[in-house]
Amino acid sequence: MPVLLGVLWPLEKLNTTLLAIGRIAAVIALAIMVALILGQVFFRYVLNDAPNWTEEAARFGMLWMTGLMAPVAYRRGGFVSIDMLERALPRLMAALLSLVLLTITMWVLLILWERGLNNHIDTMSGRGRLPALRLPLDIFGGDTIRFRNWWMFASLWVGISLLILVNAELMLRQIVTLLGGADRLRPLPGTDAVGAE
Repeated sequence: MPVLLGVLWPLEKLNTTLLAIGRIAAVIALAIMVALILGQVFFRYVLNDAPNWTEEAARFGMLWMTGLMAPVAYRRGGFVSIDMLERALPRLMAALLSLVLLTITMWVLLILWERGLNNHIDTMSGRGRLPALRLPLDIFGGDTIRFRNWWMFASLWVGISLLILVNAELMLRQIVTLLGGADRLRPLPGTDAVGAE
């Protein structure tokens, strides 16, 4: 038990820190995404001339928001319909079911992590560039840089990486519970979404 708790507590602190930073970045991405969409509406319907880069930039923000908020939601929630089943089962059976589901989830997440790295970040699709999204450095005398696809695809890989860390924490918590150490577990830190609710 001390070994499990010795691994769990630093992992909890790491996840709490990373998810707090991720929540702040996700709220910023959401705000930028909303501003871009509203700008797109203004340009399209008021000026009848919508720039095409705003749509790509909004998609970019949406992917990063999703990649950073999914781990927060996962740590907080779980399997909604299966939670109802867990409540109906005896305590030991519910804990075993939860551990089995977390193990299957970890297996799927590890496959997604590997495929995300090899299929989207480090391949031709990742090396390509977004057609309209650019950094306008020519305003300052530099060259305009088109955004690379992997800058956007990396959001999903980062999200999967954070989900793996959260899943490992939840698995350790479940093992400690199964071994009778539930009273030694700290409650999960608050994961309120920085005023976004």
